[in-house]
Amino acid sequence: MTDQALTREFLKERGFSGFVPFAKLTEHGVPQEAGTYVVMRPCLSAPEFLERSPAGHFQGRDPSVSREALADAWVDEATLLYVGKATMGKSSRRGIRKRLDEYRRHGAGEAVGHWGGRYIWQLADSDSLLVGWRPTPDRDPGEAETQLITEFIDIHGKRPFANRNRGRRIE
Repeated sequence: MTDQALTREFLKERGFSGFVPFAKLTEHGVPQEAGTYVVMRPCLSAPEFLERSPAGHFQGRDPSVSREALADAWVDEATLLYVGKATMGKSSRRGIRKRLDEYRRHGAGEAVGHWGGRYIWQLADSDSLLVGWRPTPDRDPGEAETQLITEFIDIHGKRPFANRNRGRRIE
């Protein structure tokens, strides 16, 4: 089964934009609003997993997991690797731009709090991954994140590679 419903083109039709490498995020107008974001791999080739993650050790925790755990989480025929959310936070100064900057900095080795999605940094080709985003001004970002993860599970029978939970529980 291919990832037909959750391709970059399909997500663009749903209002996602960007689809740039993490290294180029600062050069693109990443919105400051609350919303959802995705990490995608531009190819379907078999992955190569690194033994150790180059990501930062937040609160002293090593973000590395075993190659076996990575292989077990891998979803063949899927280009969508991670779905995340960005709220405005209590200070109303967070949003997509800040959350993606934290994610990028965590992957670059800084001790930054973006533990979710850390599996992507153990991909040998993590520098080629693409990040897309969609503001959700009229919708809770957690609900939008959960819906996209649920759609992925409906297609593939498991969560996206780097999502270790199913998002928020919706009653």
